[in-house]
Amino acid sequence: MATPHIAAEKGDFAKTVLMPGDPLRAKFIAENFLENAVLVNNVRGIQGYTGEYRGKKVSVMASGMGMPSISIYAYELYNFFGVENIIRVGTAGGMNKDVHLRDIVLGQGACTDTNFALQYGLNGNLCPIADFSLLKKAYDIGNEMGLSIHVGNLYSTDVFYNDDSTNTEKWSKLGVLAVEMEAAALYMTAQRFGKKALAICTVSDHLLTGESTSAEERQTTFTDMMKLALEVALTSSFSEKKK
Repeated sequence: MATPHIAAEKGDFAKTVLMPGDPLRAKFIAENFLENAVLVNNVRGIQGYTGEYRGKKVSVMASGMGMPSISIYAYELYNFFGVENIIRVGTAGGMNKDVHLRDIVLGQGACTDTNFALQYGLNGNLCPIADFSLLKKAYDIGNEMGLSIHVGNLYSTDVFYNDDSTNTEKWSKLGVLAVEMEAAALYMTAQRFGKKALAICTVSDHLLTGESTSAEERQTTFTDMMKLALEVALTSSFSEKKK
């Protein structure tokens, strides 16, 4: 059952997979939140684990950086390993004055500068959006947890070091909340195969204020986002059991 990028068997992954970009964040989630976590994939050091959260089977695996990387893993998980839900648990740069450092942004949609959708041969532009059921669960649970949470557009970009110094201002004035590099391709891949996806991002730095967090903080301290994603995974597991 192994694919070019995942050395696992069918059944090794839960129906819901949390997907941080950083393999060390995947390891942190597995070691600190999952019981009986087992390493089920480590091709290219990407680190995928499956364990239990409050008695329910949940997996976590890194995506690497960028849309090409996350789309490969999402494609293989959805099509070869029986995964139904992928919840990105990543970091993003704040682009809106109402969004603050360490706030959580739920990506209702993902604006993008990528050409990823060209493969579909569409006579128009595809709008990459989150699955509403996952989005609503995350919003409701986040509010119950008392989190500082925002819902709106992310900007998924292929370019980390942008030569256009006005780029942030252009997207910000259209109400985009934060910038990251994966959500649009994840959403498109989920839409293509009739699966579910949601990006839950913690604001790790702010493009308007210049505030930032360290690499270690991004790896180990964004636990509110991790707990939120796990609670959403738990409710998704209950929904699947009732079907």
